[in-house]
Amino acid sequence: MRNLNKYTFEPDYRHIEQAARNQQSYRLPLYEHIICEEMMESILGVQFSQLKNGNHAEKAEYFKHYCDFFRKMGYDTVSYEECIGPVMPASGALGGHVDPVIKTRDDFERYPWAQIPDWYFERYSENFAALAEALPPGMKAVGGIGNGVFECVQELVGYMNLCYLRADDPELYRELFQMLGDVCLKIWERFLSEFGDSFCVLRFGDDLGFKSNTLLPGQDIKTLIIPQYQRIIHAVHTYHKPFLLHSCGCIWNVMEDLIETAGIDAKHSNEDQIAPFPVWVERYGDRIGNFGGIDTDAVCRLSRQDMREYILQVIRCCQGHGEFAFGSGNSIPSYVPVEGYLTMVETVREFRGDFK
Repeated sequence: MRNLNKYTFEPDYRHIEQAARNQQSYRLPLYEHIICEEMMESILGVQFSQLKNGNHAEKAEYFKHYCDFFRKMGYDTVSYEECIGPVMPASGALGGHVDPVIKTRDDFERYPWAQIPDWYFERYSENFAALAEALPPGMKAVGGIGNGVFECVQELVGYMNLCYLRADDPELYRELFQMLGDVCLKIWERFLSEFGDSFCVLRFGDDLGFKSNTLLPGQDIKTLIIPQYQRIIHAVHTYHKPFLLHSCGCIWNVMEDLIETAGIDAKHSNEDQIAPFPVWVERYGDRIGNFGGIDTDAVCRLSRQDMREYILQVIRCCQGHGEFAFGSGNSIPSYVPVEGYLTMVETVREFRGDFK
């Protein structure tokens, strides 16, 4: 394994905050949306993932190692979120192949919407508090509430059934987004009040697109989803924090509304099949910060030399087109080779001169 002590580094969360605000900083920050715990454990040589669901002392130990990983790898911030989906009863239609719990108006009316915010904090407050206690000097977190409104709707309705509802019951279709917007906003408002000080950039992930288009008609996103984003982002901005949207897919047809109406400060996620990262930076770098860089597929398959050339070329193309933070275009799941991930991080650290 590589020598993690060959670099000198003092974390400063302001670099990521500046990138999110599209303001110049003197150091190119590293950023990842999610890094799987297996990767962290392999690199640190410590097994700690099982501690997260333990008692207070075990949670504290978990977050000590979790934060230490980001610090040792040269990140100015710790990426951390907790999702709404798992606390919603009978959820899982989005990714868990669970039969949708809401199919009809009666299902919608019976669902325990009002209790979801309390259940969220009953489940996650200790984790957010333990994270705050474990943050090393100079570091804050990026993240917050993991799911966006569209993902929350799909967790309960499923994507295909949502499309059927659009045709069969358009009123219920509209009310689902309004209701989930209300629920998400209540969670965000309490989160910002209780835990916002630990975070320098707030975000949620809401995949609006696939390879060639948005998953719903662009007009539906503009009229039903983006107004809910706007309410949440306004709450974030009242705490003087920038907001980062993570959204995969081809979403060109709603980007203008995401910037001008929703008010996002920065955007993350890029796939070369849709557009290489420099295209996003060139299009929007004069208005928002851009987070991403190298397609996750390239982290998996490129040789060390080819990856270094890829990354340095991307950085060169992006310079002068607004501020950005560099990392994978999506996340670092368990199938990413450790050596590929380390090559990506080391290339950026060597570019910015993190040597002892």
